[in-house]
Amino acid sequence: MSDTALPSHSVARFGGVSMAEVALAVGGFGIGTGEFAIMGLLPQVAQDLAVSVPRAGIVISAYALGVVVGAPLIAVIAARYARHTVLLTLMALFALGNIASALVPSFGLLVTARFLAGLPHGAYFGVAALVAAGMVAPHQRGRAIGRVMMGLTIATLLGTPLAAWFGQALGWRAAFAIVGGISLLTIGLIMVFVPKDRGNAASSPLRELGALKKLQVWLTLGICAIGCGGMFATFSYITPALTEVAGLSLSSVPLMLSVFGAGMILGNIIGARLADWSLLKAIGLGLVFNLAALLLFYATMHSPVMAMFNILSIGFGFLMVPAMQTRLMDVAGDAQTLAAALMHSAFNLANALGAWLGGAAIAAGYGWTSTGLVGAVMAVFGIGIFAISVAVERSSRRI
Repeated sequence: MSDTALPSHSVARFGGVSMAEVALAVGGFGIGTGEFAIMGLLPQVAQDLAVSVPRAGIVISAYALGVVVGAPLIAVIAARYARHTVLLTLMALFALGNIASALVPSFGLLVTARFLAGLPHGAYFGVAALVAAGMVAPHQRGRAIGRVMMGLTIATLLGTPLAAWFGQALGWRAAFAIVGGISLLTIGLIMVFVPKDRGNAASSPLRELGALKKLQVWLTLGICAIGCGGMFATFSYITPALTEVAGLSLSSVPLMLSVFGAGMILGNIIGARLADWSLLKAIGLGLVFNLAALLLFYATMHSPVMAMFNILSIGFGFLMVPAMQTRLMDVAGDAQTLAAALMHSAFNLANALGAWLGGAAIAAGYGWTSTGLVGAVMAVFGIGIFAISVAVERSSRRI
């Protein structure tokens, strides 16, 4: 346990789950809801602010850019401070960004507000993972991190559809106001249930940046950015695949999106247990599973029954995340804060890369299911990077 870790004996637990983990998961639920709810509200945003729907999509890119920029920057700056204080500050910034998103009068200011809201995203999950891991025994870290990440996965099942529904009923600004309210609730929960820690005076920006000198850090980030891209290559264009290939009605799409969320929750639960069993085996199994699921998507998406199974399977591919988050913390050495936050920058790069490559295949005329092949190729590259990582580790042990 590090000098900034939180003492497990001071944390109230109920059935193996601590209230501190619940508090951190609520924050993840708010962040996940805030990130994805806008995707179902773009037409309303476009109409209200007098821009086209494609132009309104810039607000999604602005948030993702905020995640990529904010995760390493904030992690480096905040590494020496008490994690309890850092979590409160990050959630306050997220609340500010979402409340501002609900109030701004112009499109330009909305883009700015979404960028601001994205800044604390990666750093929050990174620090929350470190706090959760520090409250349990080493062999239980994967499950602790998985319980914190559960908030994000539940957001895809419940939070995003509910926020979109409120946004459609009360206006898109209401969705951001709700997320702002969840953020304020999280601040209160963290203040009450997450034990305070002393911080780490020995940490510094230079020490955190030292993580970038480690090959295994880059390889693990590469596995995430490439190997997880297939999920986003398919999910970004899932609506036309369901309606034009599987022949489902547009009204059934929300149900199928909930199936995807259910798959993520199952993957998170099982993946967390696999991570506590073996980090490398959990990552390897996850990559192979993703490859099989994406190939099945390409081959069987024309069947409505298989379409539901395919959506569940692609969501289940989230099972790699707890293991990769834990491994990244391990290979980073003393620079854990930066490494833990970079995981979420890599995940957003996977989002951007997968969506871009999938869209390129569709634009080239290969059809809506071609995204499955694109994702499968990305999974193969992810397996290749993973093989290099394992070979390097085995070589270093022999030296």
